[in-house]
Amino acid sequence: MQDYCERITVQDGPRLPLEGSIDLTHRCNNACRHCWVSIPANSPEKENELTFDQITRIVDEARAMGCRQWAISGGEPMLRPDFPEIFDYMTGKSASYALNTNGTLINPQIARLMKRKGTKMVALYGATAEVHDHITRTPDSFQAALQGFAYLKEAGAGFIVQLISMKDNYEQFNEMISLAESLSPLWRIGASWLHLSACGDPGRNREITRQRLDPREVIDLDKPDLSSENAEPCRHAKDDGRLFASCIAGRRDFHVDPYGQMTFCSFVKDAAFRYDLKTGTFQEGWDVFIPSLVEKVTRGKEYDENCGTCRLRGDCLWCPVFGYLEHRRFPAKVEYLCDLARETRKVKETWKRDHRRYYHIAGLTIQVESDLPITDTTFSSKFESFEADGPGEETVALRHVFSLPDMGRQNLGEQVYRKPPWAIYRKGNSWIYVGISPDPEDRDIDRLAVFNQDHSHGTLCHGERQKKLFLGGNLHSLTLFPTDQILLARVLADRGGCFLHSAGVILENKGLLFVGHSDAGKSTMAKMLKGKAEILCDDRIIVREEPQGFRIYGTWSHGDVAEVSANSAPLSALLFLNKAERNLVTPIKDKGEKFKKLLPYLIKPLETRDWWDRMLDLTHRIAGSVPFYSLEFDKSGGVVEVLTSFNTDATAHVGAGFTPARGRG
Repeated sequence: MQDYCERITVQDGPRLPLEGSIDLTHRCNNACRHCWVSIPANSPEKENELTFDQITRIVDEARAMGCRQWAISGGEPMLRPDFPEIFDYMTGKSASYALNTNGTLINPQIARLMKRKGTKMVALYGATAEVHDHITRTPDSFQAALQGFAYLKEAGAGFIVQLISMKDNYEQFNEMISLAESLSPLWRIGASWLHLSACGDPGRNREITRQRLDPREVIDLDKPDLSSENAEPCRHAKDDGRLFASCIAGRRDFHVDPYGQMTFCSFVKDAAFRYDLKTGTFQEGWDVFIPSLVEKVTRGKEYDENCGTCRLRGDCLWCPVFGYLEHRRFPAKVEYLCDLARETRKVKETWKRDHRRYYHIAGLTIQVESDLPITDTTFSSKFESFEADGPGEETVALRHVFSLPDMGRQNLGEQVYRKPPWAIYRKGNSWIYVGISPDPEDRDIDRLAVFNQDHSHGTLCHGERQKKLFLGGNLHSLTLFPTDQILLARVLADRGGCFLHSAGVILENKGLLFVGHSDAGKSTMAKMLKGKAEILCDDRIIVREEPQGFRIYGTWSHGDVAEVSANSAPLSALLFLNKAERNLVTPIKDKGEKFKKLLPYLIKPLETRDWWDRMLDLTHRIAGSVPFYSLEFDKSGGVVEVLTSFNTDATAHVGAGFTPARGRG
């Protein structure tokens, strides 16, 4: 389930306008940056904390400007005696919320409040009391956290166990995962590297540095995003010289610390970058103060000579705020992040070599990735002529995941198709394909796929049966579906294309389509033309509409003739096959007749209304612009001479009254 949560994104629609985060208590920033402590009652900082009335005023002002989501953290937010009242007020006026806690102060009352819909992340620092309490520096904190988990489970408040990694618990991290799985079906790994303290205390920073994991250990715990060849470059690398310009311009969230200081990022600790909400309004902070910070930090020589020109910027986690925490200079590089970036680059290169392949078909590049290694024998040899070196102008990215989610917890949206073995759902901007049993009483699934709006990105989840098939190799589809046409027919529908039940050849640089159902003679025609024409495929051909006209493409979905080609050619003629005692080509001129004859030969994937709308329009356009013929043929081979003669004259006779060609036999 953890894999599913991290790898599948269901696009639910537009993002809410503003998202706020608030720290209710002070964070100590000691060796464990997730270790939360209470400020002593007589401390000046305690007196400066926001009151309940001040918090509610800020929440109301933010809501008036469109804020509907809050993230609540600290320090440990539950250290405040009035936490239940604050939580009740904030979440009662929110569409959703996220809460970070160490769980030690959860009681039955708080657990019942946390039943409200939102994301609750409860930290775990070890698998045993000895390690957990050593890291938190709080005796009995492990038992207190387990009690908090128990209260949440008793109240029916779902939660995510967040595993916090560092040197002193790394050796038992597998045991921490096992414990997390016993506590909740949902768990995640928290930040796998530690930034330095906001106060800059040398002693604290030395301990944080000691607790940092080696770069390889960080990568093992928190693997980089490998799902896209063209990863989004760091926004600071493409700005106009002001390091926070693109960060502020593109951000829709804000942060408020326990003292009412507001800024655009929770990591920004410099007082000059924080606006006092105790004396000012939220609107002024958001509309005036935060935009003014754009001019505060510029690139400068230090940045340009280091991070600004580094070839690893696309793989680096560096941000100006981390430079400030490490060296008290925003443009400064962080050597630890440099080491992480180098290790990330190695992992990505290894992944591309062992877990990714590219295939080119019909102007599309299919990028296939898998959690399991892809070898030279994973896919059938029929794909060899379609192999490509990298992404193209139109890339369809597929990611194979060999684990299935708990579907009982998933809201799949509106069902738009159901016919075993598939059901299709539409949720927001996503398409969800679920493998179902013909038995309505059988609720188990053996596969699930989530695609974006135009099916250009998909995560495909498989059960044990598909895993065994994958490891066995010689797969006949890249999707692991019964046929790749299920996906490609959908992708092509949005791009002016379709599959036709036909054989296709390139004869004298012209594309000819021989259309017919099974046993109509498609493979026979391909065999007779072998050596005289390039065979694209003898059973399935892709037709795409392009600015210059229609074009046909070879596919790997062959019939009796295993030779297939990834090449293409302009569609010069479409011929309907008829076995006969002679060889004769006869034009079909009526557009309505052409449309009716072509429609039954469309390869139909999982049919939905929008797919049919596109196909009907496309079929009309093909019928209106491509010459159609009836082709009678026998098995003597004389049809080859007819086609050679026909093909020579075909272009000249497009739209004209073409004289039927006859051959011997």
